[in-house]
Amino acid sequence: MRIAAAQARCPWLDLAAGTAKVLDFLGKAAADDVALLAFPETFLSGYPFWVKHTDAARFNDPEQKRAYAAYLDAAVEIDGPQVRTIIEAVRDLGVFTYLGITERVHGTVYCTLLAISPGEGIVSAHRKLMPTHEERLVWGTGDGHGLRVHQAGELKVGGLICWENWMPLARHALYAQGEDVHISVWPGSTRATTDITRFIAREGRVYSLATGALFSYEDIPADFPFRDRLADRVSNCDGGSAIAGPDGQWIAPPVSGEKRLIIADAQPAIVRQERQNFDPIGHYARGDVFRVEIDRRRLGPARFVD
Repeated sequence: MRIAAAQARCPWLDLAAGTAKVLDFLGKAAADDVALLAFPETFLSGYPFWVKHTDAARFNDPEQKRAYAAYLDAAVEIDGPQVRTIIEAVRDLGVFTYLGITERVHGTVYCTLLAISPGEGIVSAHRKLMPTHEERLVWGTGDGHGLRVHQAGELKVGGLICWENWMPLARHALYAQGEDVHISVWPGSTRATTDITRFIAREGRVYSLATGALFSYEDIPADFPFRDRLADRVSNCDGGSAIAGPDGQWIAPPVSGEKRLIIADAQPAIVRQERQNFDPIGHYARGDVFRVEIDRRRLGPARFVD
């Protein structure tokens, strides 16, 4: 099965233009016979780059409120027209897709990873378990509902978001379901993907695909509240998309600064071969010693009993 990471510059806080960019890369992937495509973290409609540069923890700050409102307005509703359009394209092109979005639920934004099947539409919506550091000022805390793997061709595929890829039990939750291809999505940094991508491949005996975006100060809209203050302060996101094989060796080392698809052919036989001497959920697991329970209920603000 041909797998790919979409490394691109997505229009920041522009949902319509971002949707068009997703459709464009889906078309390119299909033309290259890609069966599984992954987009970066919050590719639609943007990572909250401003928070670590603008004293975002200042309580009740009017500018921060305006910035958050702009971010909330540009976020994605899962049942909205943009997602429906993407689902239709995935169905028509036959490309199983992982898409990082900013998910709007009432007044809260979640960092969410959608898994979209050509035949079934959205098969999971994984909300980031724990926003990292300053991200907690912007994103809600997720739950285990999306810790699921899915059949894509002959391989089982799962995905995690950014630093939750460093969470051993989050990885184990996917390995335990027979994951063969692991998707990790990032804002965009070769520094972030260089170590963990190969580590996951070697630990899980899986194909490990990391995908990151491109971003710079020029991508910030002119009317965003903190744009002037962010000049020369927003670090360039250089992508860092990469693919490692089940032996932990690079198939495609981290790619910096290039807008393109990063492609590899994933072979089920190679996954099986690498599990001959280590299988973290099979002959090298100790279910008699370790007990792991994963709560996959979707958490909500209330449970109504009528």
